[in-house]
Amino acid sequence: MTAAPAPAPTTILVIAKEPLPGRVKTRLTPPYTPAQAAELAEASLHDTLRAVRAMPARRRVLVLDGRPGSWLPAGFDVRPQCTGGLDERLAAAFAATTGPALLIGMDTPQVTAALLAPALAPDAWRQCDAWFGAAADGGFWALGLAAPDPRLLRGVPMSTATTGAVQRARLTAAGLRVRELPVLRDVDTPADAAAVAAAAPGGRFAATLARLTPEAGR
Repeated sequence: MTAAPAPAPTTILVIAKEPLPGRVKTRLTPPYTPAQAAELAEASLHDTLRAVRAMPARRRVLVLDGRPGSWLPAGFDVRPQCTGGLDERLAAAFAATTGPALLIGMDTPQVTAALLAPALAPDAWRQCDAWFGAAADGGFWALGLAAPDPRLLRGVPMSTATTGAVQRARLTAAGLRVRELPVLRDVDTPADAAAVAAAAPGGRFAATLARLTPEAGR
């Protein structure tokens, strides 16, 4: 009799905002309207959740600011975000998790199951304490911790050109062995949106961007 495969050890956390006009992707307006920016945010979230759903995981948790909608696929638990700055919200997401966890955001719709695979493999935590995915703008799009410790995130200045460097230095200063995921570009500006859509032309994000005509200035 063949033994059943060992369960995936890692919980995947996706931290996101409900895609409502005026609350998401505000740096896309102008030239896009708030409603168009929200459509792009929803498409980005859709592609991200689809990639996560394709991977084996102990649990899949959406850490959400807002309420889930029809865009949420089956297979995810939903947990509300705490209040406070982004560092506090990320720290709280890890604090509520038992066992290894990989956290990603909703701003990289080009993410794929293949990109996530190294951090979710059965041997992902062999001689490794943390996974780090740097963002091209100086931040980070992914952070995995074998033993989630919210102190590793609290106080890290977020949304700066040095956020990623400071966060990674925090990991190594704690003596963690860090492995790297590929550098990805966040969608913040219209130029980012065009570049990411070109890099992942088969996703809903690219299809949504192609369908939209910027209304500002028309």
